[in-house]
Amino acid sequence: MISDLPRDLIEDIINRLPMKSLKAVRLTCKSWNSLSQSESFKKMHIGKSTRKRESMMIVVQHHSIYLMSSVVDVDPCIELKGKLSFLNNQVSISRIRHYEGLVLCFLKDVTRIVVWNPYWGQTRWIKLRYTHLPQGYFNYTLGYEDKESCRSLKLLRFVDYFHREPEEQFFWYEMYDFDSGLWTTLDVAPHWGIYCSSSSVSLKGNSYWCAKERSSEGCKDGIICFDFTKERFGPLLPLPSCVKDLKYAYVHLSCVKEEKIAALFHHHYDYEFEIWITTNIEAEMVSWSKFLRIDSELKINFPDCFFIDEEKKVFMCVGRDYGYDSYSDECPKPFIKIIGEAGYSKDLDLGVPAYKNRWLISVCSYVPSLVQIKKLARGKRIEHSSLEKRQFDQNMLRLAEIEKLMKKPYRHGCR
Repeated sequence: MISDLPRDLIEDIINRLPMKSLKAVRLTCKSWNSLSQSESFKKMHIGKSTRKRESMMIVVQHHSIYLMSSVVDVDPCIELKGKLSFLNNQVSISRIRHYEGLVLCFLKDVTRIVVWNPYWGQTRWIKLRYTHLPQGYFNYTLGYEDKESCRSLKLLRFVDYFHREPEEQFFWYEMYDFDSGLWTTLDVAPHWGIYCSSSSVSLKGNSYWCAKERSSEGCKDGIICFDFTKERFGPLLPLPSCVKDLKYAYVHLSCVKEEKIAALFHHHYDYEFEIWITTNIEAEMVSWSKFLRIDSELKINFPDCFFIDEEKKVFMCVGRDYGYDSYSDECPKPFIKIIGEAGYSKDLDLGVPAYKNRWLISVCSYVPSLVQIKKLARGKRIEHSSLEKRQFDQNMLRLAEIEKLMKKPYRHGCR
């Protein structure tokens, strides 16, 4: 019987199984479940993708979740690993975000969200103190504080109407602590603003966004970091000096080997892109190096996510092509492109079925993580302080006023 084989041989056999099969392995018997949680097995299984220079992605389409792997190279390949099970598919996921191995899942049920570790199959349901506005003006990110024995996970949520008229401006920053299960209002008085459409990237427990000065006009002026250990924002960090002088429409951030941040700049009125990589980045400092410039003749749509290979001088972008007819009933066509120097370009098939709803797709990068999601201890309910309750009530009153103002004809829009 297989159980009679030496432990190291069983470990090697199980290690060769795809990640989507680990749940079945753990449910087979107690000994296999124990084996899959051993330190030697964790390091062996997590290290496979990094050794093979693979980039992993999670794709959500029509509420089904797919795991994919790709090799970003001049001879690229992509492989559909299969479906990932998520709570027996009993919930409808609208979009996802990845933060160092953890996936933040947004549901059709706007009263709660889910944090999920696909590697372990662990989840944490978080009940929101107040629901999303229909316009979706909220921004979320996950991070952690390193403690002696483990990582203390935290969720930052905020709403900021800095782009509206003065009487409509309002911001509210709050944090959810996984250890206590409590929401806390943060004392933040930003001189900068983060657009609601700007998603963050997570690096070494901290989160980074594109941001701009509140008093300035035009596009995003820099990036901003939230330090989860200190629970505060750092200064507005500068973009590359030569890029800052050019007109660009969008900036998209991505992590590089969990060590650096890459910024993709999409220029106004054409398809030209530039990618820059940080040579050093902390909460309060950054330096940049130019990676690649993409010619407008390639006609690349703005991607949902992208990956780069510094050595090969290529990058892969993943997104949705909506075409020019915004009123078309056809669903957006997913695309994957490999772009390199001297005009090199290659299209790849995403490998997942297309459905008739243009909004039912979300793509994010993914790196397996050993981080355990703690369950909230039962029977130890902690109450909010009286100060927190007053702050919450005041913010809710102001938010109700904003909702009334937002029913007026819309003037500026949200980027």
